[in-house]
Amino acid sequence: MGVEARDHFWNAVPALSSSLISPALEQLRDLRAGARPLHPGECPSLAECLQQVPDPRDPRGVRHSLTSLLLASVAAVLAGAQSLAAAGEWVADAPPQVLAALGIRRDPLTGRFQPPAEATIRRVLEPVDAGALEAAVGSWLAARLQASDQRSQRGRRARRALAVDGKAVRGTRHASGDGQAAHLLAIAGQQASAVLAQASVDGKTNEITAFAPLLEPLDLAGCVITADAMHTQREHAQFLVSDKHAHYILVVKRNQPSLYAQVKNLPWRHIPAGDQQRDRGHGREERRTLQAATVAGLAFPHAAQAIRVTRRIRPLSAGKKWRTFTIYAITSLTASQAAPARLAEWIRGHWQIEALHHIRDVTYREDASQIRTGSGPQVMAALRNLVIGIFKLAGARNIAAACRRHARDATRVLTTLGLSSQ
Repeated sequence: MGVEARDHFWNAVPALSSSLISPALEQLRDLRAGARPLHPGECPSLAECLQQVPDPRDPRGVRHSLTSLLLASVAAVLAGAQSLAAAGEWVADAPPQVLAALGIRRDPLTGRFQPPAEATIRRVLEPVDAGALEAAVGSWLAARLQASDQRSQRGRRARRALAVDGKAVRGTRHASGDGQAAHLLAIAGQQASAVLAQASVDGKTNEITAFAPLLEPLDLAGCVITADAMHTQREHAQFLVSDKHAHYILVVKRNQPSLYAQVKNLPWRHIPAGDQQRDRGHGREERRTLQAATVAGLAFPHAAQAIRVTRRIRPLSAGKKWRTFTIYAITSLTASQAAPARLAEWIRGHWQIEALHHIRDVTYREDASQIRTGSGPQVMAALRNLVIGIFKLAGARNIAAACRRHARDATRVLTTLGLSSQ
């Protein structure tokens, strides 16, 4: 299978609206968020969630609380800050009512606000426990997602779809001894591109061992997990279905030669198309066909259906020929649980996590970032994920435009973050 086919797989068909099940929140520590309805008023504030991140500093001589530094950094990223230096500059220029809402320290004698310098923000955030920050951010986003989902679904329970994918932070490769960039594995909701959990791994090949630990704390019952061929592993399938009571849709490639041959050699020409789509735009015409077949005895745990996605693409320029890409996948969902059209929506929805990575690279220039020390790269990635999730939940279609809007008026971050001045 060629590289182009790999790159085109998850763009096969349209996306599905879905939501995330949140992990246990701090104020609901002993109760999974999915165990009862979560109303918007029950969602903890972002500040409350960030307070659960341990402060790495010696408490003696601390002038700025960790929560205020994290909130200020989030606000700066909302306004488009791409670096810790830019975050420090934004905080220094923020008006008093914004500083008050963010919890920035006042001088006890003069009453004036004393914004933290960029060096302070950098010195504090780089040694922060990135895993604790990821948990706090994911918990808050998940609660917001669930509350939003309950309003939109009006009590109906829809099957949720989440995508798992990794991303290299290429700007960090110059700071490592072996030239390897920091690599982050994440799971995100397909609808709002909100990251539920993210973890640092040593390299792309180690995504396999990080898969189960990343998903273990999450309530995934009834969810559909989509992932690329790297995670088409028997252990992953057993973990998802048996341990997490979830379902999977996994790409099948030659890294599983027996399974690949078994799926590829099915009599696809005799299996009718279950879903067909046709699009014109961006200078090309595209036709997509999904076929699904119930097959007994597939050499993979819990596999219930085999899937073939065929994409035919032709530039609109006169005389251009069609190009065809064929991809195979398997799912634990039976035909009664998921019709071909629904499978097509979930497969297409996996592209949303790639779109999230694209935003981090293009809008926030993550790959060009010079933040390389300690937990700095993962901390900034977590803040970018958080801000993108906030914008998506607010209905923003263009993240760059949303950043520019917040940059024009610093007080807008208060409304977006649900804060009020003191």
